[in-house]
Amino acid sequence: MPGLIDQTLLLQAVVFASQKHRTQRRKDGVTPYVNHPLQVALILAEFGGIVDAEILSAAVLHDTVEDTDTTLGEVGMHFGDRVRALVAEVTDDDTMPHPLRKQSEIDHAPQLSEGATLIKLADRTSNVMDLVEAPAAGWDLKRRQGYLVWAERVVNACKPVNRPLLENFREVAERVREQLGMLPSSQFPDSQFSNSQLTARS
Repeated sequence: MPGLIDQTLLLQAVVFASQKHRTQRRKDGVTPYVNHPLQVALILAEFGGIVDAEILSAAVLHDTVEDTDTTLGEVGMHFGDRVRALVAEVTDDDTMPHPLRKQSEIDHAPQLSEGATLIKLADRTSNVMDLVEAPAAGWDLKRRQGYLVWAERVVNACKPVNRPLLENFREVAERVREQLGMLPSSQFPDSQFSNSQLTARS
C-alpha cells in the first residue's frame, strides 16, 4: 500500500526531527524549534499542494544537519537517497563566514532542484512570518526589515516552480512589510540596506 508507506515515511521524519530538535528553541527563546520544520512542511502541503512524501519529509528534516549533530549519512540511512539529497541542497555551509554564506544562498538559489526550491520557498515563508509572530530576541526593527529584504532576494532568485507557493510567500511578505512599517515591495528602496545589514546573522 504505497499511501501507507508514504505516510509512514513522513511520520518517521516527524519523530526523528522532534528528537533531534528536542532541546532547541527558536530565536524568540520560547517556541520549540521543531515547530518551524513542521510549519515548513505544512506550508508545502497547504499552499503548494505538495503530496510527495519525500519532499515533505525532507522539509521536516531540513535543519537537522545544519542545526543538530545529524549527518547526511544518517538522513540517507533512515530516509533514503532522495531525502538525503534534498536536505543536502538546503543545508548551509557553516564553514563559510556568515555574510558570505547568506550571499551564497542568493547566488545558489537558481541552481536548486525543483524539490529543494519548494522547501526553500516554504522555509523563507515560515521565517518571514516569525519576524512578527515570534521575533528573535534582541532583533531591532531595522534588523527584521533587513532580513525580510534578504529573504525576498532569495525567493526572487529561485526558479518559479510553484505559483501558489510563490504567491503565498509574496502575500505573507507584503503583510509583514506593512506590520514592520515598510513600503510595499514595488515602492521600497531596499538599497538603503547595506550588505552587512542584509546578511546579518539570522
